Amino acid sequence: MSVFKRLRDLTLSNVYALIEKAEDPVKLTDQYIRDMQEDLADAEKAVAAQIAIEKKFKQLYEEQQELVNRRTEQAHMAAKAQNVDLARRALEEKNAAEQKMNEYKNSFDQNKAAADNLRGKLEEMRKQLTEMKNKRDTLVARYSAAKAQTEINKTMSGFNSDSATSGLKRMEDKMLNMEAQAEASNEMSSKGKSLDDEFAELGKNSAVDSELAALMKQYEKNE
Repeated sequence: MSVFKRLRDLTLSNVYALIEKAEDPVKLTDQYIRDMQEDLADAEKAVAAQIAIEKKFKQLYEEQQELVNRRTEQAHMAAKAQNVDLARRALEEKNAAEQKMNEYKNSFDQNKAAADNLRGKLEEMRKQLTEMKNKRDTLVARYSAAKAQTEINKTMSGFNSDSATSGLKRMEDKMLNMEAQAEASNEMSSKGKSLDDEFAELGKNSAVDSELAALMKQYEKNE
């Protein structure tokens, strides 16, 4: 017996309550949907069989009704022709057909009522199945969002913002210290030059100044 058949007396709201409490509501919803589809297939077969019985009794009823009408008309024809024996036989068959007609009519009415009842239940099952499928779409979206949020929370719980901030601060301090050391090294390097080096540097600057002055004077003559 399927899960849904065991719970067929529960309302859908109760079924939804069970789904909400499930560890994996999507899987449980899918199971309910499969069970409901099986039930629906069985119900469709039952309704089809009942409709076939309804149609059969309707056909038998209509056949006997037609026979009653025909034998009634024939009895009148025989009576008009003063054929007593033929009129009697027509009336006898009319009465027999009328009895069968009433029996078939009762059976037809009963089976039609049963078929209509099953049609109503079948339609209700279809609505419930559609509602359950719509519920599944909602559950999948909510379940996926909840899983994603849980993963994010796990990741964030392992991430210490204070330690990250302090680590970044230490890195900045280290870089400032390295830059200060580099600047101090440059100053020490320049202070460490010999007297000869400083005069040589001065000589280089004088040579450039002399060449620049000569170049500028050359263009003054051309003007």
